[in-house]
Amino acid sequence: MDQGNCSSLNKFILLGITNNNDIKVMLFTMFLLVYLINLLANLGMILLINVDNRLHTPMYFFLSHLSFCDLCYSTAIGPKMLVDLTAKRTPIPFFGCALQFLVFCIFADAECLLLAVMAFDRYKAISNPLLYAVDMSSKICTLLVAGVYLVGLTDSLIHTTLTFKLCFCGSNEINHFFCDMPPLFLLSCSDIQMNELVLFTIFGFIELSTISGVLISYCYIISSVLKIRSTEGRFKAFSTCTSHLTAVAIFQGTMLFMYFRPSSSYSLDQDKMTSLFYTLVIPMLNPLIYSLRNKDVKEALEKLKNKICC
Repeated sequence: MDQGNCSSLNKFILLGITNNNDIKVMLFTMFLLVYLINLLANLGMILLINVDNRLHTPMYFFLSHLSFCDLCYSTAIGPKMLVDLTAKRTPIPFFGCALQFLVFCIFADAECLLLAVMAFDRYKAISNPLLYAVDMSSKICTLLVAGVYLVGLTDSLIHTTLTFKLCFCGSNEINHFFCDMPPLFLLSCSDIQMNELVLFTIFGFIELSTISGVLISYCYIISSVLKIRSTEGRFKAFSTCTSHLTAVAIFQGTMLFMYFRPSSSYSLDQDKMTSLFYTLVIPMLNPLIYSLRNKDVKEALEKLKNKICC
């Protein structure tokens, strides 16, 4: 391996979603709409939670951070992808590529962990509502969120450092629409066994921990709900969890499919479609899932609308 060529690479070219110019306009229009809905819905959710006192509870505190994570990692990718659909392929600097991946990884990891924290919050709210305010005080909620971001930052720095220390001595064209590990591994002429081992170990630990946390929390939730005598009470308790379970199933399922595989099974065209789903579509869906099925959010939206109209 020629180490001289490793240091000469100072930029990458993202090949984007497709080379077919006939469908680029259609894709640009579609994903611009998706990104704008994502932007407005997540900003709207954060704003609504901050201005309405009834939403100043642990559940909505965590939900506002979920919207923040969705906003951050989709914005790290979306605008650049949209520009590449409308213009000639513009190079992205080496450090710009590393920064894009770092930001994406921080907030994707944080979202993964937040979903587990939100399951724990629902368990505390349903299993022992009288002690809920004590168990999930503002101090504890702040510490949980700080821990989530700290783990996300640590994991991201490890993956970013290991990935961008690889030798890229051949082509600088990334067959993807953003800087991600699988296409960069395929581009590298270094031995990536250590990268894959670290990816499977750390990502596997985070996924196993979060999925186990969600499952254990919901086992206790189901046990607590079954003790409620009234049908109405059971329905109300379960209804607070359905939106969260939907978000967990969509996000975790997609992430497991995308990253928990050996590099030999990567299919770039398939991975692009999967990546589009979790980088743009899921961040758009999350605020819609939580608002359309949530009575408190609907009432807060109605109250805000009446204030604006008056």
